[in-house]
Amino acid sequence: MQIRQFRYSEDNLGYLVYENQSAIAVDGGAVDDMLSFINASGLTLRYVANTHSHMDHTVGNHSLMERTGARFLAFETLLARPEIVLDNNRLYVMATPGHTRDSVCFYFDGVLLSGDTLFNGKVGRCFTGDTEAFFHSIRKILEFPDDMLVYAGHDYVKEYVAFARWLEPDNPHLDAYLQKYNPDHVCAILGDEKKVDPFLRFDDALIIGLLRGRGLPVKTALDRWQSLLSLM
Repeated sequence: MQIRQFRYSEDNLGYLVYENQSAIAVDGGAVDDMLSFINASGLTLRYVANTHSHMDHTVGNHSLMERTGARFLAFETLLARPEIVLDNNRLYVMATPGHTRDSVCFYFDGVLLSGDTLFNGKVGRCFTGDTEAFFHSIRKILEFPDDMLVYAGHDYVKEYVAFARWLEPDNPHLDAYLQKYNPDHVCAILGDEKKVDPFLRFDDALIIGLLRGRGLPVKTALDRWQSLLSLM
């Protein structure tokens, strides 16, 4: 399967995943650009879905469905059928509550659509307040191989690398990470995320030392995760 990224509303990122002539739009706010690509590529939009229900991600749903006849896959539907078939290939769905209760990630063939659960450079905000559920969601993502490409729901790369540099100014990987940043195609491999994102390194001795130096709890991995979230 293939993926195409679309930018809209300045920093939102939406996606088409497609195989042969069939496609699904995930967070399809870039309606006109998506439809132009669909028409030029001879695709049929079969489904419309979202990584979560915040309005900036759902804003294109109605228009895409109205103009193509595509079927909407609601959160409950996604959880009931955790794989979506596109011309005999499968796009998998994984529940990742934390940013919202209905947050999900989509993945296939070394590609992860992480929505606002995991950005490039930092995790999302825990609007549910359920930091433990968010912790378990992030741990599920960390089980993917390091060469997994992470495609997020927004481009906050420069802002979040600046945050990482504030917390860990001596991190030697930050400059190299920024050099790879391409605003026209925003993604990074999970292995690089692990090197620069302090929220993914709650077991790292350097991060533990930084948290301890701030007087924050570090006894368990969950403690350290919650301590990191308190710095947002």
